[in-house]
Amino acid sequence: MTLSEQIDAYILHLIQTSTPERTQWNIERIRQGKPTNWNYIDGCMLTALLAMAEITGDYRYFDFVEGFADAFVSEDGSIRTYDASACNLDDINEGRILFPLYRKTGREKYRLAADVLYQQLLHQPRTEEGNFWHKAIYPDQVWLDGIYMAQPFYALYEKSFGSGDFSDIVQQIETVSRRMRDPLTGLYYHGYDAGRSIFWADPVTGCSANFWLRSIGWFSVALADLLEILPAGAQREKLSGIFSSLMESIHRFAEEDTGMYWQVPDQPGREGNYLETSGSSMIAYAMLKGARLGVLKADYAAYGQKTFFGIAEKYLSFSGDVLNLGGICLVAGLGPANNLRRDGSYEYYISEPVVENDAKGVAPFLLAYTEIKRLS
Repeated sequence: MTLSEQIDAYILHLIQTSTPERTQWNIERIRQGKPTNWNYIDGCMLTALLAMAEITGDYRYFDFVEGFADAFVSEDGSIRTYDASACNLDDINEGRILFPLYRKTGREKYRLAADVLYQQLLHQPRTEEGNFWHKAIYPDQVWLDGIYMAQPFYALYEKSFGSGDFSDIVQQIETVSRRMRDPLTGLYYHGYDAGRSIFWADPVTGCSANFWLRSIGWFSVALADLLEILPAGAQREKLSGIFSSLMESIHRFAEEDTGMYWQVPDQPGREGNYLETSGSSMIAYAMLKGARLGVLKADYAAYGQKTFFGIAEKYLSFSGDVLNLGGICLVAGLGPANNLRRDGSYEYYISEPVVENDAKGVAPFLLAYTEIKRLS
């Protein structure tokens, strides 16, 4: 089989062996022995499956996503297991699937569920400068992860059901660029505490101590997706500048042979550091999409392809008749106050488990794959 045929078979195997109660790609829930819930991990994978449905025309991808959504979204738009009081931006991400589901089926419950999630954003606590808190348990904290989790949904809602006002989204991202970008490397720190009180935050800048590849990946994908959603104009141009600068900066840290990126991207080759799949896939997707949209030079499509095929060469392997995608950091975060291990140090980032087939790596790898398919 060709690599393309292998990937197609791999993804179909994953959905054929998954149900709404237990997905093969949500390794965190599997390890916890818990049934799945409304969460960003499945949301990432469902978004990628919808991209596969669009590019291939294979109904099986869309049907799986619709069946999954129907297991959680009731006719009145309420979402099983979702808790708005947690003010958790992660829980917004899965809402991205509601827009294509509504467009294709016309079922009102999907629009009502989008309203439910939008209400969270209307009431989400904010920093003094207007940025969403990452979660209620992380007061005054802005994480790069949260930009991906909330802002594309926010933009899709404004475009589909709102007034089309994207100014709040752009302003929040401009604040992130101003507060969290390192002027020396052009990279972005994982987190920022506007109150400068949490243990992991620098007392002067409020930023966490190191760069984490996947958080930069989340931010990169968010920007690439927003650039597809926003109409031409000054606001889109602002995001385009931030995105182009970041892609130029991160590309300088690509590993020469594979085109991949390191778990702690500015410290290549340091003991314990490793080439990581999820963040590398996110950057590959962002570069490929940015080039397709005309925001980046055509060279970036080649950079993205090199990274994608480098990941496949290094981490895509057979176990019996089934492919496995390895090199995926399972999870990483900052705090909260009662979790001093998650301190943003180099040692912390390299200590988290590395796993196979988790959606945080599989989904962006699949998204990058769909962009490569667009080139053919």
